[in-house]
Amino acid sequence: MSSLFRLLTPKPRAVERDTLSFALDDGRCIEIQRVRDPRARRVRLSVDERGARLTLPPRASLVSGERFVREHHDWLTQQLALHDDDDGVAPLQPGVTAQLPLRGQMLPLAWQEGRFTRLQFDGDALVMQAPARAGLPALRRALRDFYEAQARADLGRWMPRYLPTLPHAPSRIRFKVMSSQWGSLAPDDAMSLDLSLVLGSPAAFEYVLVHELCHLVHRDHSPAFWREVEARCPDWRAQRRYFHLEGRRLKSGLRRLLAC
Repeated sequence: MSSLFRLLTPKPRAVERDTLSFALDDGRCIEIQRVRDPRARRVRLSVDERGARLTLPPRASLVSGERFVREHHDWLTQQLALHDDDDGVAPLQPGVTAQLPLRGQMLPLAWQEGRFTRLQFDGDALVMQAPARAGLPALRRALRDFYEAQARADLGRWMPRYLPTLPHAPSRIRFKVMSSQWGSLAPDDAMSLDLSLVLGSPAAFEYVLVHELCHLVHRDHSPAFWREVEARCPDWRAQRRYFHLEGRRLKSGLRRLLAC
């Protein structure tokens, strides 16, 4: 009887997500995350470090949602400006964005037309090459690929220093956009690191790597674990303070650039 009851009970509707393109008065075209949430009771517009978000209840039409955004256009513009000022990193805009964060610096960015979409170094500056038809998703993928390549290059310089003193290497390392953590080590010794680490201080990035590597020795945060960390990174307290001061800025900056 209970199995029949489960079959007859309608499943709760899932949250649906897509994007809405919206033009601001200054000529920018932003992407608003549009979320249809079965728990929502009213249309709501919000802005945080991830960008703008439009929440719709199940029965609200897409037209009513777009009208709501237009009616709150001034408020939306003000909130976006406030969040842009928080970290100095604006959303990626083709041909407009003039600098990008990397390793604690803002590097000049030039735009060039090319056959392929790719971001690369040109001396001490960056160049984004892309076909004229390349859209924002392709540009963001190129930016993410560039950041991950730079982060892996940093790991390649640091890892040989630490591996000889560890029981074994991580089974794999992947970079993710993490909401609150900077790194984690799974039971199978797979390591995850926040991609925004490559935007900030290299010393702080290296501390996170050391922290997670030391979990290969001690899975907890016992005094023995912190002795392992301090043996490899004596200034770990200063690097942890860095994240208290700059962490939100790094994470929000990456999310704004990649629209994630």
